[in-house]
Amino acid sequence: MRFFEIVDQVLEYHPEADTTLLERAYVFSAKVHRGAARLSGEYYLHHPLEVAGILTRLHLDDQSIVAGLLHDVLEEKLSTSEELQGLFGPRVVAIIEGVTRLSRIEYEIHGEHQAEHLRKMVLAMTKDLRVILVRLADRLHDLRVFQLHPAALHEPMANEVFDIYAPLAGRLGIEWMKMELEELAFQCHDPEAYARISRGLAKTEQERSTYIEEVKQTLTAKLTQHGLNGRVSGRSKHIYSIYRKMMAQNLELDRIYDLTAFRIILDSVEDCYQTLGIVHAAWEPVPGRYKDYIAKPKPNMYQSLHTTVIGPYGERMEVQIRTQDMDRVAREGIAAHWFYKEANRQNGRKDNALEGIDEQEARRFSWLRQLLEPEKGWSNPKEFFETVKVDLYPDEVYVFSPQGEVKVLPRGATPIDFAYHVHTMVGHRCVGARVNGKIVPLRSELGNGDTVEILTATKHHPSKDWLNFVKTNKAKNRIRHWIKTEERDSSIGLGRDTCEREFRKRGLNFNHYLNSQELQEIAKSFSLQSVDDLLASVGYKKISAMQVVGRIQAVQPAEEPVREELPVERKRRPSADDGILVQGIDDVLVRMARCCNPIPGEAIVGYVTRGRGITVHRRSCKNITREERERQLDVRWDSGEEQSFPARIRVVYDGEKGGFGILSALLGQYDVTVSDVTMSNIMDGLVVCRMRIEVRDTEHLNRVLTALKSEKTVHEAQRVND
Repeated sequence: MRFFEIVDQVLEYHPEADTTLLERAYVFSAKVHRGAARLSGEYYLHHPLEVAGILTRLHLDDQSIVAGLLHDVLEEKLSTSEELQGLFGPRVVAIIEGVTRLSRIEYEIHGEHQAEHLRKMVLAMTKDLRVILVRLADRLHDLRVFQLHPAALHEPMANEVFDIYAPLAGRLGIEWMKMELEELAFQCHDPEAYARISRGLAKTEQERSTYIEEVKQTLTAKLTQHGLNGRVSGRSKHIYSIYRKMMAQNLELDRIYDLTAFRIILDSVEDCYQTLGIVHAAWEPVPGRYKDYIAKPKPNMYQSLHTTVIGPYGERMEVQIRTQDMDRVAREGIAAHWFYKEANRQNGRKDNALEGIDEQEARRFSWLRQLLEPEKGWSNPKEFFETVKVDLYPDEVYVFSPQGEVKVLPRGATPIDFAYHVHTMVGHRCVGARVNGKIVPLRSELGNGDTVEILTATKHHPSKDWLNFVKTNKAKNRIRHWIKTEERDSSIGLGRDTCEREFRKRGLNFNHYLNSQELQEIAKSFSLQSVDDLLASVGYKKISAMQVVGRIQAVQPAEEPVREELPVERKRRPSADDGILVQGIDDVLVRMARCCNPIPGEAIVGYVTRGRGITVHRRSCKNITREERERQLDVRWDSGEEQSFPARIRVVYDGEKGGFGILSALLGQYDVTVSDVTMSNIMDGLVVCRMRIEVRDTEHLNRVLTALKSEKTVHEAQRVND
């Protein structure tokens, strides 16, 4: 294809085209590609010229042709968007950027289900129809010269076309392009099978051509004889279609009889049925091969009569009979061809009725076929395409998992929605997300084509705030269920503590009644199912602990109450690795509270737990309440012991200036051990880092925090609770 030929073809259907713009694009493309060659070995400029030539066959506007000439300039980093915009305008650049974005998608298909998602994603990513058309032309020319590409690329090229581009061409109604893509991809995928079928067909090519003309003349004569006005066309089936039939039915080429197909277009439905009778009277119909899609249209509105007959010389031939309106619907919708043939691709039954077609999907694509019909004769394709914006899936967004799988989410979905779409536990443990390799806030909206990676932590749990921005019902339901379960567990624990205190005041041991039949009966008396329900109700303050004690005493008033045995007060010094001196109790486990992580130098208090010994808190800890003073003990630090204690700190620093490396070096200087580090971006390149460090006492901790605050890259450093 030469440049002047491209200009001539454009002017033929668009006399007002900006030829100066086309010339400028050609000169620029020749300049940046000067001396360059593709992997195939051909001069690079040959490829954009051929792509532009294919686009003229689609009767596209001059901006589309310019984009075809320059479509790989950004991908090859031969220019910038700013430079192109100054030379060719923002609309051309938008098309080129869209094509570049599609070319960077990694195609790893996992079954037809994923292929369908990916096709929809490609369409959803593209707001301008011309982006898809330029990309299709790019792929088509690559296949036309596939022999020049390295053999290792043939299989991926063919799979990409089979899974994505040929079906897209079919959806857009570009039948000639779909058929050529499939033929070339088949030749690229399995050249031996293609050559074998091609040789077999070549032997009878002249016979088939003669046969087709003979049948057309016979059918036309019979229609005229019966006073019917009909248009007859015939063709040989293309090689890939024949190959699919051979594979589906496990037949050799010489056993495939219906290698030709005929179509009769008439004026009315009555004429269609009359013609069917004429065909069956002329040739013997094949049993089981008649389908009436006029009386019972396919869900995608396709209507036609299909029959297979034993034609002249004993050859099987397929005949389709329809009206002009039916033919228009068949050609202009999502084109029955897509839903009908693609859905039956696996079973190979060409005339098998397809159930469950999405009619909305069919209507969604019906206008696209009309846009690309050359005979429509659009007077000014430039203005036309500038007004067309493709938004076929306004309610959906298509994103990639790190493994290359496409996930379908509602528009406005966030990383949290994606996490719960993957798995409930991934959602529960989500602490952050990377979108296209960058950490983003969890409330960020995902866009078509984004690659989403979820960051998790085992001990993390959902937040009520997530309910304010998640979009999917699955995410909302899972979050609500977790919160409800967590609140119930918390209420059961609170109800148990409340009952223990109230029972103790009455001189009773609550643990004695915990699994008793009496408490089960009391739960039923409150119309509850279990003791846990009873304790949860006490925790929610729907039932008071006094009511529970009163009913226990009412059930067994004459019995001697079972009193709780309190430990005898003794003094002890704990083992050397405790670092704590306890007053009042001996031989009991001592541990540090994880809620406040006390360290030497801070005022502390002991708290007697149920079955877990003594927990040491800071006196300022919010978990030490006045209501439980009877459980509190005096404890103090053992000044004779030197140990390390955990402390949680939060540091905000510049993430783009090697901030974390500076933090690590500084903490090492102060003999600090670091563990359990989590980081997240907030804004303007700042990073929030939460970490657990080991320090000797408050003085050691304060020195570390002061040193951190003195660093230029650090904006904030403070101690925090878990």
